[in-house]
Amino acid sequence: MIRAARLVPTGEDPDWQLVAAARTRDEAAIRELVQRMNPRLFRIARGILPTDAEAEEAVQDAYLAAFTRLDSFRGDARFSTWITRITINAARMQARRPRPDRDHQTVTDDLASSAEVLAFPGAETAEASAGRHEARALLEEALSTLPADLRLPFLLHDAEGQPLLAIARDLGLNPITVRTRLFRARRRLRTALEARLRGSFSTVFPFDGARCARMADRVVLALRDRPRG
Repeated sequence: MIRAARLVPTGEDPDWQLVAAARTRDEAAIRELVQRMNPRLFRIARGILPTDAEAEEAVQDAYLAAFTRLDSFRGDARFSTWITRITINAARMQARRPRPDRDHQTVTDDLASSAEVLAFPGAETAEASAGRHEARALLEEALSTLPADLRLPFLLHDAEGQPLLAIARDLGLNPITVRTRLFRARRRLRTALEARLRGSFSTVFPFDGARCARMADRVVLALRDRPRG
């Protein structure tokens, strides 16, 4: 029998009480953690992978890996930092898998998924909604053209607000390398988009609403049949 590592409670980690409950497979705690982490982890995975569908699969794999072996998490680092590293590894593994040609139905499903992701909450005029939809679509399209080694640092820094040193630590890179990649990513993006979008990078690749809740449902259901690691 594997002995659970002692969880170190710390006031610096806002999630430690939820993590403690999740270690007992408390489904409410698991759902709350999933919904808290979804936006950040999806953007990280999407920074590595070329499609929303692949990124979503990698995030789900990361959750299952993390919650299955949650007993090994001591709390020496924040839970968000720990699961971020798991997500990066899951996305990189996903990127190495062979990608068979997708059929027409898969493409159609991806387009429908993208339409859901780009929806904005709240009431606004049809003209304003169309304008925001177009701006976000253009930005996401431009980001998707960047190579993963530029896209991921950009999303972590400009969309998630992570400091340069933290990005370097999580990606195993020299901070100077991260800074250089950020500069190259911004130069390639801003040439085409800065004047039109006015730097609204915090809205790209959202993962919330019903889509966020469905991820929590899938993780909880999968964990019910999975033994603890």
